[in-house]
Amino acid sequence: MGTEEARLRPARPEDQAVIRRLVHQARLNPFDLHWSRFWVVEIAGQVVGAGQIRRHRDGSRELASLVVDPAWQGRGLGTMLVQALMAQEPGPLYLVCRAELEGFYRRFGFRRLSRQEMPPFFRWIDRIAKLFQRSWMVMGWGPGITVRDQPTEG
Repeated sequence: MGTEEARLRPARPEDQAVIRRLVHQARLNPFDLHWSRFWVVEIAGQVVGAGQIRRHRDGSRELASLVVDPAWQGRGLGTMLVQALMAQEPGPLYLVCRAELEGFYRRFGFRRLSRQEMPPFFRWIDRIAKLFQRSWMVMGWGPGITVRDQPTEG
């Protein structure tokens, strides 16, 4: 099965458990996982991927909790999620990722920021990551904070 059988849709309350399971299995940030902000990828009635946009108190928005079940990775489902979430959020969009995923996000126009370019929330995250680098990397939070400069045209 490929992306032709995949269906992208807003999450529903009954998706909450699978969203949490996918995020925990991927060792991503387990906080602020309310189903109403998520979009999911469904194949044959099974949720196999999820992602959300988080809004922070400083007004910044974060592409977050992007996860695809390992059995379904490499089939374009992550790309489908990123494109759908970015299409809903014109203007600056930030994310935190592990270094090995930086190239994936660069394909969508993201780039690594200097600390001075980061909004307040992300400067705080950067400071915490430097203090507890090992813990944050395990949770999927790392120093690779990036921003999309221009909305991607679809």
